[in-house]
Amino acid sequence: MGRRIYRWLDERLNLGPVKIALLEEPIPGGASWIYIFGSITLFFFFLQMLTGMFLSIYYSPSTEHAYVSIQYITNDVEFGSFIRGLHHWGASGMMVAIGLHMLQVFLYGAYKKPRELLWVVGVVLLILTLAFGFSGYLLPWDQRAYWATQVGINMVGTLPVIGDVLVRIIRGGQSLGAMTLTRFFALHTLFLPWLVMGLVVVHLFILRRVGPAGPWDEEQAARIREPFWPKQVTMDAVAIGVAFALIATLALSVPAPLSDPANPSDNTFTPVPEWYFLFYYQLLKYLEGPFEIVGTVVLPILFILGLFALPWLDRRQGRRPVSRPMVMGAGAGFLLVVFTFLGLSFYEVTSLPTSDPSVLRGKALYQELDCAGCHRIHGEGEAFAPDLSYVGDVRDRDWLIRHFRDPQAVVPDSDMPEYGLNEDELSDLTNYMLVLKK
Repeated sequence: MGRRIYRWLDERLNLGPVKIALLEEPIPGGASWIYIFGSITLFFFFLQMLTGMFLSIYYSPSTEHAYVSIQYITNDVEFGSFIRGLHHWGASGMMVAIGLHMLQVFLYGAYKKPRELLWVVGVVLLILTLAFGFSGYLLPWDQRAYWATQVGINMVGTLPVIGDVLVRIIRGGQSLGAMTLTRFFALHTLFLPWLVMGLVVVHLFILRRVGPAGPWDEEQAARIREPFWPKQVTMDAVAIGVAFALIATLALSVPAPLSDPANPSDNTFTPVPEWYFLFYYQLLKYLEGPFEIVGTVVLPILFILGLFALPWLDRRQGRRPVSRPMVMGAGAGFLLVVFTFLGLSFYEVTSLPTSDPSVLRGKALYQELDCAGCHRIHGEGEAFAPDLSYVGDVRDRDWLIRHFRDPQAVVPDSDMPEYGLNEDELSDLTNYMLVLKK
């Protein structure tokens, strides 16, 4: 049946040249598992496109409804949590795949003549993939998204001369708000997908024109040549299947995170970016004060320029790693720095104290009710009423709940009004009071 359909289409569309171009191109040195990462990266891109389209059906890119729409997708939409999980973990999968793909190209010296343009387009695709991650991080409009994005935008502001202008363009105003969210949504769902899709086509076109580089052993490359179909296609399909199974397992077992709604007034929140930005986040901690511009401007620009210029900087003959000691040493040093700072950052992040969401809601309720207008906590607030800095040491849950419910019934001369709190609010505010201990 399949062959009959193919013959019918071939008679009308002349598919022979397309088949030759896509499936019958010879691979120097033969098929190999080391070549699977490009196909996996392309698969993850299409997975992100597909899951993103389904998510956009229910998502509302406004500061009033973004967080609620994410909650609705997660809790109420059929398979919504799974689709969101695929999109979340698929982003990490795409970062890993494109990193391994570029590492393989670097290790094999496949950026050398005549494949310089292929490498340059690949570097642009890497930058756009990072832009995908950064722009998509804000869309849930939760605390993690808001404050991590705020940090990223502040980094842009350190650029000399054009920093302030770029910040205003990115934000769409003087502060991170509704216009910022709209712009990030448009960038993430409209501009970047088309840019990436166009560059992927260019990348594949150049690959077909210059051909795969093959192994660095030129004798092996000349001795063995086999077409892309069927062996390499089978390897790619198996690798893609394994990658999807891993991402699907994560999506089912580890739901995509969602913290409390974004609160621009809560400047005590500790922002933590996604793991693929963590090493850079950690590096910036050691470059403060006058050295900050080195981390936010100088090093990123040098790194990107170095990637673009690599095919022209590495002029040594041959593609064997041993024949490129300077380049391989620089690459190994870069990876050592990345994994060192990534390890340090993971250690610090896992060491951060975690707060009960109920305690955080109680703290927010304390601020909303303007309790600091009468009470003081660790020196902050007025002193018209008892200091609450260590109230958790002297009052128990039952007393606090009864007091919040009817202050005059517990303390007859109390000036505290009845706020009419519901049971959940009483519990949250009480939990916050109970953690205020010496």
